[in-house]
Amino acid sequence: MNLQRNILIGALLVITYLMVVQWNKDFVQQDLAPAAQTQVAPLDSSDLPGSDDNAAAHDGDVPAAINGEGEALAPAQVTTPDAKGGLVKVETDTLQVTINPVGGDIVSLALPQYPTRKDRPDLPFQLLEQSGNRTYIAQSGLTGQQGPDKSSGRARYSVEQNSYQLADGQEQLVVDLTTSSEGVNVTKRFTFTRGSYLVGVSYLIDNQSSQPWSGSLFGQIKRDGSGDPSSSTATGMATFLGTAYWSDDASYTKLKMSELDDTRLAENVSGGWIAWLQHYFVSAWIPSPEVTHHYRTLKDRSGNYIVGFTSPAVTVPAGEQQQISADFYAGPKIQDDLKAISQGLELTVDYGFLWWIAQPLFWVLSLIHGFVGNWGWSIILLTCLIKLIFFPLSATSYRSMANMRRVAPKLQALREQYGDDRQKMSQGMMELYKKEKINPLGGCLPILVQMPVFIALYWVLMESVEIRQAEWLGWITDLSLKDPYFILPIIMGATMFLQQQLNPTPPDPMQAKVMKMLPIIFTFFFLWFPAGLVLYWVVNNCLSIAQQWYITRQIEKGAASKD
Repeated sequence: MNLQRNILIGALLVITYLMVVQWNKDFVQQDLAPAAQTQVAPLDSSDLPGSDDNAAAHDGDVPAAINGEGEALAPAQVTTPDAKGGLVKVETDTLQVTINPVGGDIVSLALPQYPTRKDRPDLPFQLLEQSGNRTYIAQSGLTGQQGPDKSSGRARYSVEQNSYQLADGQEQLVVDLTTSSEGVNVTKRFTFTRGSYLVGVSYLIDNQSSQPWSGSLFGQIKRDGSGDPSSSTATGMATFLGTAYWSDDASYTKLKMSELDDTRLAENVSGGWIAWLQHYFVSAWIPSPEVTHHYRTLKDRSGNYIVGFTSPAVTVPAGEQQQISADFYAGPKIQDDLKAISQGLELTVDYGFLWWIAQPLFWVLSLIHGFVGNWGWSIILLTCLIKLIFFPLSATSYRSMANMRRVAPKLQALREQYGDDRQKMSQGMMELYKKEKINPLGGCLPILVQMPVFIALYWVLMESVEIRQAEWLGWITDLSLKDPYFILPIIMGATMFLQQQLNPTPPDPMQAKVMKMLPIIFTFFFLWFPAGLVLYWVVNNCLSIAQQWYITRQIEKGAASKD
């Protein structure tokens, strides 16, 4: 019994620690952020590379051009002056984008189909922005000695108009930015598609000069070290925030922000992609799958993280034209959409180390949702299905607990007989368990087997953007947020207390006190949990109570008939 008591005390300490961590996180409901005012700040010249060294050449905002082997051809010393003209606004059914004509970078991107809060559908979630609050932008260009992004500064593009909107019935919207220098005309073309979060970024190079033109395409994401604005509140377990990339050799690799402080990625990858991950949303550059690109990460002198790729230098002969392209995704982590874009991109939906269990669970949850059309009822039905699958294991556990409850009076008699003599007490208990054919650990082991499934389901409900702002019924209008009236956590605590009444009373007084406190502790712990997770635990507890009550009743009836 000392082992069981120590386990319970240890569990209580862990739970207390998690509660402290939870309380310390952003459990208070976030205020509505003011509309982002896009600002375009110049690069500090101290951030610019100043030598031909390969490492130095990759220390600026714009990378150097590379050859086919991924070697830097020349350093790119670039500044980014403020835009003199107006920013270019683009609006589709899925995206609200702002493009800076200096460099042609995406400096703001909002998602109108994903409001910041459910009660403010007019306020779209701001994924990318360059403002006084945060820097998170998508940059791209042509670097190299002849590229428009070179030592004299970023390319300054002209545009026919400063506002574009996808019209009703229009499937694609094309936005062209143009620049010319020494007989070379460059068109930077953004292609937006209805219903899609994927933006095509192409460079059309028309070399009307008398000399060959050479340059490298680069695409990168620049972000400061601020927290995750889409993270849910007070779950006790933080979702991943950082970068990830895909290569044929390493497959899916992710780097946390703390790792980016000390680790610099510099790797040549055939095809692949590189992304920045946060809760529910992802931004990613997907270059041509047919070319080997140089992927890189760095932290500039302003403290911003830069992750991106540079393609091999392309040569356009005099009098000829050529197009270089890449895709940029910025939006929700919807697995089917991401999988269709590039291999492994769906893995940015980060289910943790138990992803191999979580993925089938999400598939079943989505299948159920296809029939019932409500994520709350889908969670309930999935919980019932999991409970049915584990019915034999649960039954074994509950039989063990019922037998322990049956012999509880005999254990109490042993305690009164031996008093404080722990050695004789332990010997008497072992003899009693052997006589009654009871395994004292029989109630724990089946539960431990089920724990990986419970944890995986936790991450499915935590990480899936489909659950975000999903309604259930009545007062639960967002399954990804806490219950506004704490009704589900209170019900969860009550069901935990009822289930405790069906369990045997621990013979150790300290252990019994700890057990009595657990429903209160867990109720407090679950107050700020997303309602979808609490709903799962409530349903699971109710099913467990029904199963345990039935098994306990059958065993007690059998014992009474023998007497």
